[in-house]
Amino acid sequence: MPLVSHFETSFGRIFERDCILVEIQSEGLTGWGECVADRDPGYSYETSGTAWHILKDFIVPLLVGQQVTDAHDFQYRVANIRGHHLAKAGVEMALWDLLGQREKKSLRELFGGQRGSVPVGVSVGLQDTPEILLETVSKYIEDGYRRVKLKIKPGRDVGDTQVVRRAFPHIQLQVDANSAYTLETAPALLPLDDFDLLLIEQPLFDDDTWDHARLQKLFKTPICLDESIVSPRHARYALEMQACRIVNIKPARCGGLSQGLEVHDLCEQAGIPVWCGGMLETNIGRASNLALASLPNFSLPADISASARYYHEDLTEETFSLNPDSTISVPEKPGLGVTVIRSRVEKFTLARVVV
Repeated sequence: MPLVSHFETSFGRIFERDCILVEIQSEGLTGWGECVADRDPGYSYETSGTAWHILKDFIVPLLVGQQVTDAHDFQYRVANIRGHHLAKAGVEMALWDLLGQREKKSLRELFGGQRGSVPVGVSVGLQDTPEILLETVSKYIEDGYRRVKLKIKPGRDVGDTQVVRRAFPHIQLQVDANSAYTLETAPALLPLDDFDLLLIEQPLFDDDTWDHARLQKLFKTPICLDESIVSPRHARYALEMQACRIVNIKPARCGGLSQGLEVHDLCEQAGIPVWCGGMLETNIGRASNLALASLPNFSLPADISASARYYHEDLTEETFSLNPDSTISVPEKPGLGVTVIRSRVEKFTLARVVV
């Protein structure tokens, strides 16, 4: 699907996004899920190509014709498939959609969410110049976003952040490095402590939990882990090591919504605030993220954004728009609470497999 504008992080620039939609039919109902794996292995080793293979040849054959009772049953069935969390999460989302429809409950109700709307912010990719970055941020603030996240990388970090903070001294501001630094190069970010940031997200590599613990001691600003938290178990490691003071929960990265719920509960017990990250989802994935972010310990604005942020044409009848208070309303209808427009899915479809 073509993006409204290019999106650039420390690992590259994209103009369109690949993803896999999962459709499960059962008991006369249809559940939808979204596998957020991208075409390239920048954010994760998983790609749309590897997820296609794992889904078709390993995950789906375990489910067809089986009595899968809930998300925990699903996780048990796929436990012997090592990794491939993005692929698993796409299927689990569709199962949650089916469960909600069958029980006539929204995902928010199934999860025990407490909010009818979720505070959100906008993620701003790297821009060609600091001046263009400032123009881009200004536009989103005019749109009503009260929290801005800046993507950074070596050479485009302190200077870009300073430009935005000077222009907007009172907005909620945070930065995201997407693992662009090492323990040796990350001290270059120490001047960020002067900019009153909410957090510095994932400065080091995804498997550097121990080094993040060492790095956090150098900063007044909270370090937030994203790529490092690939399961509830890894969340426990990070909390015990004091490797971060905030956790970004992306249910897809953890292997499914059920795993995101477990990470939320662990962090809540430890007194660590969390927020919901985004992966340029369509309205299908966006709906599930909103439901998850309605839980009580999601105390920081989510990277969910309005439908129009990424796509001119999304895939559902429902459109998610920004409320005046920089929130987005959580779907209330059963399951995901969205109705997929099949003609739009067909318009963007590159390949299909039916099992």
